[in-house]
Amino acid sequence: MGVDITRMRNIGISAHIDSGKTTLSERILFYSKKIHAIHEVRGRDGVGATMDHMDIERERGITIQSAATQVTWKDYSINLIDTPGHVDFTIEVERSLRVLDGAILVLCAVGGVQSQSITVDRQLKRYHVPRIAFVNKCDRTGANPFKVRLQLREKLGLNAVMIQIPIGLEDKLEGMVDLVSMKAAYFDGDRGEIVRYAEIPAHLKADAEKYREELLDAVSMFSDELAEKFLAGVEIPEDVIHGAIRKGTLAEKFVPVMLGSAHKNKGIQLLLDAVTHYLPNPTEVKNFALDLDNNEEQKELSSSDKNPTVALGFKLEDGQYGQLTYVRIYQGVLKKGEELHNTRARKKFKVGRLVRMHADNMEDINEGFPGDIVALFGIECASGDTFCGGALNYAMTSMFVPEPVISLAVTPKDKKSADQMAKALNRFTKEDPTFQTYVDGESNQCIVKGMGELHLEVYIERMRREYKCEVETGMPQVAYREAITQKAEFNYTHRKQTGGAGQYGRVAGYIEPFAEGDYEFVDMIKGGVIPTEFVPSCDKGFREAAKKGSVIGFPIVNLRCLINDGQSHPVDSSDIAFQQAAIGAFREAYGKAKPCILEPIMKVSVDGPTEFQGNIFGSINQRRGMILSSTEDGIFSRIEAEVPLSEMFGYSTALRSLTQGKAEFSMEFEKYGKVPQSVSEALIKEYEGKKKQR
Repeated sequence: MGVDITRMRNIGISAHIDSGKTTLSERILFYSKKIHAIHEVRGRDGVGATMDHMDIERERGITIQSAATQVTWKDYSINLIDTPGHVDFTIEVERSLRVLDGAILVLCAVGGVQSQSITVDRQLKRYHVPRIAFVNKCDRTGANPFKVRLQLREKLGLNAVMIQIPIGLEDKLEGMVDLVSMKAAYFDGDRGEIVRYAEIPAHLKADAEKYREELLDAVSMFSDELAEKFLAGVEIPEDVIHGAIRKGTLAEKFVPVMLGSAHKNKGIQLLLDAVTHYLPNPTEVKNFALDLDNNEEQKELSSSDKNPTVALGFKLEDGQYGQLTYVRIYQGVLKKGEELHNTRARKKFKVGRLVRMHADNMEDINEGFPGDIVALFGIECASGDTFCGGALNYAMTSMFVPEPVISLAVTPKDKKSADQMAKALNRFTKEDPTFQTYVDGESNQCIVKGMGELHLEVYIERMRREYKCEVETGMPQVAYREAITQKAEFNYTHRKQTGGAGQYGRVAGYIEPFAEGDYEFVDMIKGGVIPTEFVPSCDKGFREAAKKGSVIGFPIVNLRCLINDGQSHPVDSSDIAFQQAAIGAFREAYGKAKPCILEPIMKVSVDGPTEFQGNIFGSINQRRGMILSSTEDGIFSRIEAEVPLSEMFGYSTALRSLTQGKAEFSMEFEKYGKVPQSVSEALIKEYEGKKKQR
């Protein structure tokens, strides 16, 4: 076999916005000799970070797409994926975690565990990804890695233990003490590329002993040999400690906490060592596929290159050479020229060009091995498709895709732009399952839906740049819902008489609020008054009617429809007749059920200096927000609130002007909540006005 799979690591870097993920990945590329100069994220040198390869990412200084690259560190091969921090690009994080074996959770030494760190941690837990915590920005004023370690325990419930302590902090950060080897590490040379080990400074000896004791106590649970030596008070070999930390980390019961400053080039080499020591190789992770020929029975995949191939296409990109599909190989070897089967589309295809990616550069390869992340060219598939070799018909479990919460009308300015827009939308919807598009049947406008303002803004900007497509955008539209507040009965007869067979169906029953889900249909028909074959037709009719409420024309949720009586005609009753009867019955009851409007409520987290806390409170109250908690942490404070999405448009600009640009916020969808009376009346009035115009 060409590759020693135990020396391979698939890792991702995930964190809150601005914790320094991309800066860290840039340093990792530099120390592993993948790049020969370090570029900064904000791109002041006109180049920008390697992993942020889109112009728009370099200008905004944010990561939008996860980028993949492969580096070599001390004869280990590491596939590295840098993921975005903004909640609007959650899907990029989800699809990366789906194929990763381990992760580095980056935290800011000043900000600590922030709202997005909590979201990322939830995703890591969902996919059972072991992690190392790296406390970055230890050179900043107010840096306190010990506080961050405490927050990891309290807020995320992780068994986080320091395996390093800093030598100096803020502008006096010199290096760190490695608690495993009990040596001090310093980073010399212009770019910190020379790691120098020395004795622990005298003033830190007592602290180092204390934290080492804590570390050994915590990992003794994972190794009997270590526990015995620890209790006997004898010297413990380094490899025994490494083994115990690794065991605890892989079991997701232990999180080693490391620290440093990516910007100041301190601590990165030790982090890379820790990745090779403590994070799993592809053989140590259990991966399952569903056997589609056997009632979706779970089958464990083996990371052997002798078995038939199983690979997952987890991310698509449309480049100048056609569609590029990022693939994680779970089992078997992926060879050029080999025939594979796409189990979702039920199509066979031949592997043409096979490449290994380095951000947006690529190198051609002939084969990929289990655990590898490679890319295929020019194959037709969707995000999340499984490719199998041999006679296998497996599907890897799909990713969790959240529902979009905001939509925007886009209109091309001219004929050329219209063609380009169609191309762009076709590509973006394929690449990103949370970005959706449809044509509104009534206004004939093209509507795009996404996860937030920034999400849609970035796609509109990409249309302009990559497709030279000039578009005008309408007001952002919130995905409202309608719901009923009380039970209402119906008894409706649908009759239509034309020449020949007519249509006849009567349905009776009631509709009522239903808290457990969006829709439920209950069949309580006795004595066959509605023939069994027409009961599903009633369900179909109710579903159709619930797609559009009569209050403001949005879908109806939290609804239960129950039928308990009815009547049919031997000749005139049909599937369509009972569908129409159900639609009529629903409309009859809907007005009596006191419908109300629901709106998406967002969980908003604002971080900013404490001096502006009053301004931030005011800005949330003005936006019909409900403040849930506010925590002060020295000069910084964090405010958590629930605010309706419709009130959050333009909030970033308002927040900047209120706090001299020093505060930042993030938001994610929390739940649907009832709209207040005044807002409800305004929405109804607007809807009536639109109907009249038509």
